[in-house]
Amino acid sequence: MDTTERVHFIGIGGYGMSAIARVMLEMGYTVTGSDVASQELTDKLIAKGAKVYIGHTAEQVKGADLVVYSTALSNDNVEWVEAERLKIPVLHRSQMLGRLLNERKGVAVAGAHGKTTTSSMIALVMEECGVDPTYIIGGEIMNIGTNAKAGQGEYVVAEADESDGSFLQYHPWLGIVTNIEADHLENYGGDFGRLKAAYVQFMNQLREDGTAIVCSDDENVISLLPEVKGNVTTYGIHSPTADYIATDIVLGDRQVSFTMNGYGEVLGRIELSVPGQHNLYNAMATVITCLKAGIPFEDIAKAIVNFHGAKRRFQVLGEVDDILVIDDYAHHPTEIQATISAAKATGKRIIAVFQPQRYTRTFFLLDAFSRAFSEADEVIITDIYSPAGEKQIEGVTSAKLVELIKQNSNAGARHLPTKEDVVADLQDRIASGDLVITMGAGDIWKVGYTLADQLKKR
Repeated sequence: MDTTERVHFIGIGGYGMSAIARVMLEMGYTVTGSDVASQELTDKLIAKGAKVYIGHTAEQVKGADLVVYSTALSNDNVEWVEAERLKIPVLHRSQMLGRLLNERKGVAVAGAHGKTTTSSMIALVMEECGVDPTYIIGGEIMNIGTNAKAGQGEYVVAEADESDGSFLQYHPWLGIVTNIEADHLENYGGDFGRLKAAYVQFMNQLREDGTAIVCSDDENVISLLPEVKGNVTTYGIHSPTADYIATDIVLGDRQVSFTMNGYGEVLGRIELSVPGQHNLYNAMATVITCLKAGIPFEDIAKAIVNFHGAKRRFQVLGEVDDILVIDDYAHHPTEIQATISAAKATGKRIIAVFQPQRYTRTFFLLDAFSRAFSEADEVIITDIYSPAGEKQIEGVTSAKLVELIKQNSNAGARHLPTKEDVVADLQDRIASGDLVITMGAGDIWKVGYTLADQLKKR
């Protein structure tokens, strides 16, 4: 890698792209990029010294030594076409991240759920314990206020995205697999077996001195371990043979505590400032990773309690008159169940507002989505949020999902098509003791922010 190069990012404003761009800026590269609109992440890059263009034109790639693009970009983009005409090397975002991750001790976090939170947690603990890691994360760490940093230490912490197979670009020292589920199957020919085979390949291409750190409570993960050739460390709650086991678990209102046991010995107590059993698993993976990085358990325990989550991961937007508004990225049935369960620990009445994302995901997981809302007191489903270019699938609608939810998990489910409909419905009804939680990978967070603002004004 040559820091005298100029690297141009097409679509620089996305979380993944902006994170890599920020790290490369801090490493000394000249960074330029383009996107369709200005936003907070592009403003932060400009403040760091990047040149960001609004809109795409062929002129903007001239003089670049390398061009980086994301999965969301089509290959007829004028900047991509011009880069190829000028014979400038063009790399996918994951290939650029692979260069960064593979040249140091990479810590790559894979799994259907928990990637952003676990990688954020690892980065924060390493940062607070003086390890000075480089980290590239798909969500802002609330304590730190950024999603990326070029550290001087030997570790690079990043998410490893299975959705499009891009995690196969990485050859990390530690590969964490939090769980495996049948999601993003549109990129695997609708075949869950192909997705699982990709996870096996990911775990088998770790460095020779590396280790796969995996959750032994996940049946899909455990089923693959006979095919994994290298070192494996397991963790769990329900697996008596796991290398690391959590006991004496207390799930409280926006907090969790448990005793961490490793190889038959009690290591000590872990206190978390984030809720839910899913975060207990994320914390176990974090503790094991940091132990392998040589950080004493006592230091890990002191640091991890300071983790207050990543943006859009059970993020508290407002709390007024005993009314709580929370936003979460949950967009898969398992995540929805875990998030509602964590919300239930507050003791409040739960109003779950969910915006499905992608027709393909809704199609493949329609039945599972319909069974995910049993713990909510009230359920509101908006229209499906579909990325540009995705074709609608006949019969896959939010109205259909609501019918199935009524049958399978919550008779009180309702369909309110737009975000404006949801705000109008809730603004005068929410009362003391209510918790409104907006969930989804689209723009449903805007409902949460609007309601929180209205509460503060009233």
